[in-house]
Amino acid sequence: MYKILIVEDDATIAEAIRKHIQSWGLEARCVEDFRNVLAEFAELDPQLVLLDISLPFYNGYHWCGEIRKVSQVPIMFISSAGDNMNIVMAMNMGGDDFIAKPFDLNVLTAKIQAILRRTYHFAGQVKVLEHRGALLNTSDASLTYQGQHIELTKNDYRILQALMENKGRVVSRDTLMQRLWETDSFVDENTLTVNMTRLRKKLDAAGLKDFILTKKGWGYLVE
Repeated sequence: MYKILIVEDDATIAEAIRKHIQSWGLEARCVEDFRNVLAEFAELDPQLVLLDISLPFYNGYHWCGEIRKVSQVPIMFISSAGDNMNIVMAMNMGGDDFIAKPFDLNVLTAKIQAILRRTYHFAGQVKVLEHRGALLNTSDASLTYQGQHIELTKNDYRILQALMENKGRVVSRDTLMQRLWETDSFVDENTLTVNMTRLRKKLDAAGLKDFILTKKGWGYLVE
C-alpha cells in the first residue's frame, strides 16, 4: 500500500484529505509536529508528500529542500498561493506538481494516482532510516544530520544500517560481523571494535554523541 504524508497545518483540510485518500485504498498520515517534519517523513517513509507552502516555523519550500537532500520521493505542493511565481518556485525547489486551493478532492486524488503510477511503475521504492534526526538513505548509503553530509565507509554504512533497522533492539556482535562478512573478507572481533570506534568518533564530531550504545556481553543498539 502506498503511503502519503500530508504536510498541512489547517487541521480541517488535512483531515479531509486524509480521509478521502484512505477511501481510495491509500495510507495517509498528517504531520503533527511542524518543527520536525523531516523526522515524521523518515518515520513514515512515504511514497508521496503533499506539502503546503504556508506552515508554522518553516515554510514548505524549506521542507521541500530538506527532503530533497535525502530523497527523490515525489512532492506535490498544495497551496492557496497559486500564482505563477509560487508555482515556478515550487517546481524549481524540487516539487513534482502543484494544485491550488480550493481544489476538488477527486481531482487531487487523480493527480496523486498519476504521480504514483509514473514514479513507481518501473522504479523501486527508496527507504530512509531515521534516528535522533540523522537520516540514512539506503539508496545511496548517505547519512545526513542537520543539513550536513557525513561521509561513510562501506563498513560504516553496514553497521549503521543494521542498527537503525533494529532501532531499540540490541544487535549482537556476531550479527554485525556477519553483516560485514557478507561482502568483505572475514571480520574478527577486534576489527569490528576498530570499525565501531572510528564510526563513533565520526558521529561524535557531527554532533551525534552517544548515538550508538554498548550493551556489554550482548552487542550494540541505537535507542
